Amino acid sequence: MPTDDSGLPAESWRWTEPTWRGHLDAVRAGRRLVPDRWPGGARVAVALSFDSDHETIPLRDGETSPGRLAQGEYGARVGAPRILDLLARYGVPATFFMPAVSALAHPEEARAYTRDGHELAVHGWIHERNMLLDRADERELTARALDTLDTLTGRRPVGIRTPSWDFSDSTLAIMLELGFAYDSSLMADDEPYEIVADGRPTGLVEIPVDWIRDDAPYFTMDRYGAVRPHSRPRDVQEIWTDEFDAAYRDGGVFQLTLHPHVIGHRSRLVALRGLLDHIAAHSGVWYATHAQVADAARAVPDGPAATRSLPDAPEQTP
Repeated sequence: MPTDDSGLPAESWRWTEPTWRGHLDAVRAGRRLVPDRWPGGARVAVALSFDSDHETIPLRDGETSPGRLAQGEYGARVGAPRILDLLARYGVPATFFMPAVSALAHPEEARAYTRDGHELAVHGWIHERNMLLDRADERELTARALDTLDTLTGRRPVGIRTPSWDFSDSTLAIMLELGFAYDSSLMADDEPYEIVADGRPTGLVEIPVDWIRDDAPYFTMDRYGAVRPHSRPRDVQEIWTDEFDAAYRDGGVFQLTLHPHVIGHRSRLVALRGLLDHIAAHSGVWYATHAQVADAARAVPDGPAATRSLPDAPEQTP
């Protein structure tokens, strides 16, 4: 963060134009990467994703009570099997972003994802807060997570979703250094785009997310805090249906982020089943993993040919 002469954080209204422009330009959305038609002549791409966090959320925060851990265990014990059954019934591939600690705790689950034709992608080591890490620690945890998923399944992930969708000052450079083909953590568009850093295309495809298309904001419960579930599953289904309908009209991507420990409950799966039934009533739908969407986006004429390296950006000062 920019500092004044005393080393304390400087007020943003004191920043010079090069300083605030430097922050704006550090990570930006470049060219949209949407083909005229998706593979097979499809009109819309549907990319479902599941963040298999399980017990890593309380573990990350040092919470080890059986009650908190059991909430996460539900995702592995009940939610994930239900989701895999549902996806198989509809013949739909999906992408599972899994913290490495979750995969180590539930290795058969991680292998089931790839065995059933789904994609397994990186989601941090223990769902760490990368904004609190220095570059060396963030890189080490990301690389360790990548190697762990590769070792467990025999398939090296090509995609990443940062824990909590956070980007530190080092995150993009680490992604490029480790050779990821795509990221799915940012929110600058509805459609895939190439990430630009300091005005330079990076070759990294972004498949954007949004809290609107995430189950956690609608259904999360915190017993000791102010967070309470306030949405009926069928109301959430209506929101997601509207999002799909707009993507269908635009010829773009409908991307959805879900969590086995959240959506996997009986009453909430009603919303996912209803959404899948709605989508099934449309022709020209291409269900794809995030990696497949990234490949299709990369194939857009004059799209990013390959991931480029990115040197460290100079530190900004007021």
